[in-house]
Amino acid sequence: MNARILDSITKLGPADAGRVVIAGSHGGRYAAYCAARGQVRAVVLNDAGVGWRQAGIAGLADLETWGIAAAAADYRSCRIGDGADMARHGLVSHVNALASALQCRPGMPVAEAARLLEQAVAPRTRPEAREESRTVLRMARDGAPLVIGVDSVSLLNGEDDGLIAVTASHGEALATLGTDGVGPAPRLVTFNDAGIGKDGAGTGRLPLLQRRGIAAATVSAGSARIGDARSCHDEGVISRANAAALELGCRPGTPLKTFIDALLAARDIH
Repeated sequence: MNARILDSITKLGPADAGRVVIAGSHGGRYAAYCAARGQVRAVVLNDAGVGWRQAGIAGLADLETWGIAAAAADYRSCRIGDGADMARHGLVSHVNALASALQCRPGMPVAEAARLLEQAVAPRTRPEAREESRTVLRMARDGAPLVIGVDSVSLLNGEDDGLIAVTASHGEALATLGTDGVGPAPRLVTFNDAGIGKDGAGTGRLPLLQRRGIAAATVSAGSARIGDARSCHDEGVISRANAAALELGCRPGTPLKTFIDALLAARDIH
């Protein structure tokens, strides 16, 4: 198998153009855009439990419109955020029409699908450039940001120290990274649990962030669209929380927006 194996599609480099890629990212629209922007020949992503409005595989249709054959691996068969585990143990759950035409089928091993995808025709165009998927979700009366939303945790930066950061990334640390992947030190950071999946992978960042004293939680993939920070903020329901988040009053089953409201109200009081 000659496929490029990555823990995250955001780690694509110029040398990956024209290659078949197996990436541990979810199969949502932002991840699909990153794959197309990187001009991959074909790609296999993780279905992230499929989730609300099928957000975990929504990128497969986008990739088809860009001429890219794509498949998704069943989140129960392999760990999200771990490309090597996907390549070794993943089973295909969904394919787009271009992958289907190459005989990729649900149920087959990801490694076998990757070999078939080597026959794909490399795309000739890139998608139109998108503005950075980062927005201020709440601000103070003076216009200072209080809650930042990012469609990928990779978009967080040093300006986010002390803020509430709602990310639409899955909650697993990248297998080869060795860290939680959160550069700044936000007051609270949240993720999508990607269905939790094999080995509880969708919540793996929470204990790592606890070691740094950072409150962290996940929202359930069934409540909010993975890859869409606005949906995670507006629709997400908390599924897991680390001890630091629990100390702030975070409770599974609570809408994330309700919990953030309470945090901001406490800030105003104090």
